[in-house]
Amino acid sequence: MNIPQIVGVLPAIVFPSATLLHLVRLVKKQTAASANALTWLLFGFANLAVYVYAERYSEWQAILGMLVTAVIDFAIVGYVWFSRWAKARA
Repeated sequence: MNIPQIVGVLPAIVFPSATLLHLVRLVKKQTAASANALTWLLFGFANLAVYVYAERYSEWQAILGMLVTAVIDFAIVGYVWFSRWAKARA
């Protein structure tokens, strides 16, 4: 591994971990009041855009740091929208 690849490990671990922790917190508290769906939607698209821009399609750091994080971002959006829809129906 060269230096950029080693440095790339940090965001590959931090970004999906931090995002997953937020999703877990939302699910545990069973509330989406603290989450802004538009913000997480934009984060998801930004992560996809950075993945394409970086052109490191086969590196696990890019896949984990950007694509997996984007999937979790979109999962947060889905949870927020579903929570608000379910609350409106109740």
